[in-house]
Amino acid sequence: MIQVRKSEDRGHANHGWLDSYHSFSFADYHDPAHVQFSVLRVINEDRVAPGAGFPTHGHRDMEIVSYVLEGALEHKDSLGTGSVIRPGDVQRMSAGTGMRHSEYNASKSELVHFLQIWILPDHAGHAPGYEQKHFAPGELDGQLRVVASPDGRNGSVTIHQDALLYTAKLDDTMNVSHALAGGRRAYVHVARGGVALNGTPLAAGDGARIENETQLRLDQGREAEVLVFDLP
Repeated sequence: MIQVRKSEDRGHANHGWLDSYHSFSFADYHDPAHVQFSVLRVINEDRVAPGAGFPTHGHRDMEIVSYVLEGALEHKDSLGTGSVIRPGDVQRMSAGTGMRHSEYNASKSELVHFLQIWILPDHAGHAPGYEQKHFAPGELDGQLRVVASPDGRNGSVTIHQDALLYTAKLDDTMNVSHALAGGRRAYVHVARGGVALNGTPLAAGDGARIENETQLRLDQGREAEVLVFDLP
C-alpha cells in the first residue's frame, strides 16, 4: 500500500528569514494524522535567508540528519564541532543526553535550502555525537546510495536506529529498485524534480508512506533527487 501526501498538504511556516514546510507535526503545526511514521519523526524542508539562521538551542534523544540541496549551512555545537555543510554532504548529530548547536546561512547573498530530518533513536541516553560525510555527485546518479545506517555501511553516517536512508538522482533514462524485507516499511520524499514510485507520479515536496510492499521501483525521473527511508 502506498499513501501519497502532496507537497501542498504539508504544514507551512514563513518567518521571513525562514520558509519551512513540515511533512510531520512540528512546532506550531500539529496534524494528528501526520505526527510520525515508524521512527521517522521530522522532515522539514527549510530555506534560510542569507546571513540568517537558528541561534544556539538544545536537543536530546534524537538522531538529526541534515541534507543540503543548495547553499552552505554553518554548524557549531557544544561538542566543539565547527563545520560547513554543502550539497553532497550528509550531517548526523546524535543529541543523546543533551546537545546544543546553532545553524546559520554561511552566505551573505545566497539562500540555504536543506532538509532537516529527525529519527527516533533505539533508546534514550546515548552519548552525544557528530558525524559528517561527503558523497560525490556520481555516487548518487542512477543508483540508491545509502547515506545513513545503523552500522555505517558503505561509508554512510551512523545512526542509533535500525533504519536506513538512501538517496538517488534520476533522469528519464534511469530506474532503481529497492527490496523491502518482511515487516519493513518505507517512506519516500522527493527533494526536487519528479519521479514515479511503482507507477505513481510524485513531484517535488511529495512524500509517500509504504507498507505491505516487497519492492519499490523509482523511474521516469525528471531531474529528480529522491530520499528513501527503509524503516522498522
